[in-house]
Amino acid sequence: MANHVIVGGGPGGMNAIETIRGYDSEASITLICDEPTYARMALPYFISGDVSEDHVLTGDNDHFSKLGVTTKIGSRVTSVDPGANSLTLGDGSTLSYDNLLIATGSSPQKLNIPGADGDGVYNLWTIDDARKATADLNGDAEVAFIGAGFIGFIILNAVHKIGAKAHVIELDGQVLPRMLDPQGASLVDSWLDRQGVSVSTGVSVQSIDHGADGKKTLNMSDGSTISADLVIMATGITANIGFLDGTGIAMNQGILVNSRCQTNHANIYAAGDVAEGPDRSTGKNAVHAIHPTAVDHGRVAGANMAGQDIEYGGSLSMNILDVCGLQCASFGVWKEDSEEVTTVVNATRPVYRKLVWSGNILVGAIMIGPADDMSMLNDMGMVKGLIQAGTDLGAWKNHIVANPTDIRRPYVATKTASRLLENTVLGKPAAYRDYQASTASTKSWENRDLLVGSKGG
Repeated sequence: MANHVIVGGGPGGMNAIETIRGYDSEASITLICDEPTYARMALPYFISGDVSEDHVLTGDNDHFSKLGVTTKIGSRVTSVDPGANSLTLGDGSTLSYDNLLIATGSSPQKLNIPGADGDGVYNLWTIDDARKATADLNGDAEVAFIGAGFIGFIILNAVHKIGAKAHVIELDGQVLPRMLDPQGASLVDSWLDRQGVSVSTGVSVQSIDHGADGKKTLNMSDGSTISADLVIMATGITANIGFLDGTGIAMNQGILVNSRCQTNHANIYAAGDVAEGPDRSTGKNAVHAIHPTAVDHGRVAGANMAGQDIEYGGSLSMNILDVCGLQCASFGVWKEDSEEVTTVVNATRPVYRKLVWSGNILVGAIMIGPADDMSMLNDMGMVKGLIQAGTDLGAWKNHIVANPTDIRRPYVATKTASRLLENTVLGKPAAYRDYQASTASTKSWENRDLLVGSKGG
């Protein structure tokens, strides 16, 4: 009987567990996780009050018992010995494995400035962070965000829904610098101004002063100051791979894995934020710290750990985000302006579409607009599908260039949906995805934000 050990209870680890069990009902599975298992992408809904804490969780004792999984929740792996096929936990105990999956996710980068470790300064990266911050959040609060990247804006959306006043500070010259180009970012700036959110770009926070009344004063590099009740740090993330130093496991920005999510040790796999795996668009390895990639990695790793032979075509770089009611998305190699580019701009609505071409194939895109122009028409999903499938649009390319808001007809005519269905990750439906919170009530999810591209391990 195979002995599988999973380190990390995020989407990578959980999908691996479910996949292994779908192939093998007898294998031994042990989950090691220093936190409860929960969906990080659901934390903004918890912060905004749309869901209760129970509905952020992705498993409990009964669920793991049903799956036949031994859990070590609250434990942390301190070292791995690939030669001995064993690992050591924080309490000094050791555990052996036949197959090991490392899905330890990532951690927020620290900002080394005076006052950054004081009360009322949060990363909002963990469920514990969210519990503490929600006690201080209300409609009268002023919240300063240090960092205007994807992670910060997910939390910004939740804070905006509460009605709190928000200030956004970004060292780069634009918001969302790793998701949007300058033209798209300028539309987001204008939109945020209309929503009452102030934005400062090209400046940094030098220190945070903490007043006796709980107010924080952020001292800026340009000499200005910003007052806030809470400060949210969103200055980037780093893969949790430090405990693997000296193990011989090949690493770069993350753990290097092949198309089977294997490391350079055949029985050690990696998934999610820690995995530097194949990029569908470039053919190179990259870290895609997003929820969909973690899910795919977990399923591929789990299948191969269970004795299958599954090759992964690579993950697609993508981010999908609701910015206080304005939907934004980017897919693939949207920065490649050396390629042919088709754009359409309507700053009033606002609408922005940038399509990047390699011959007749769509390889990247940026899309910004109200829901009626994006997800409600499914244009966002169809553009993503064309890129992911690598569809050769032939003569339909000319149609899209002339009519960049008409995606449906080319998508249907080229049978891209069928191509995508033929290239599912495992070629079979997911099994054992039946965990549901059973005790807490929740508000309606009918109007939930579009967070398909949320970051996660």
